[in-house]
Amino acid sequence: MDLDRFADDVPTDDADGDDRACVVAVQPDTFERCRAGLYPSPRSYDRTRESFDHLALYRTAPVSAVTHYAPVTDRVEQRRGGSGPMDEADWAATIDPFSDERVVVVFELDDLVPLERPVDGDGDGVRGAWYCTLDDLRTAATLSELADSAETR
Repeated sequence: MDLDRFADDVPTDDADGDDRACVVAVQPDTFERCRAGLYPSPRSYDRTRESFDHLALYRTAPVSAVTHYAPVTDRVEQRRGGSGPMDEADWAATIDPFSDERVVVVFELDDLVPLERPVDGDGDGVRGAWYCTLDDLRTAATLSELADSAETR
């Protein structure tokens, strides 16, 4: 269980409910990088060209749930070995297991906001990127329910 939502110093979940969110699956290494303010995505992925205000995180482990979202503050294109927010350890942990691309778009994130009620995994999980509103995230109890209102790719 994630205890972030019970801490005193977490951001309040008060963003506009109509704001568009991109829901992505993250493993523990990527989640920790999101907590540090960055989410890298191979440039060829559709999400690098889509417009959205927030990145929502479906955590594959230790839970199977969408637990947090974060405002996207910037997008930075970075070439492997070039200057940018990612170092070699970031590439090794977040890009190399999934892609051999040499160019990524790094979404720079504000603080993670825990959902008051996580969206529980009840099937196969999030594949690709799903697009929905923050209100969709706040009201869905399960991924199946979220999939009914989300645009998936």
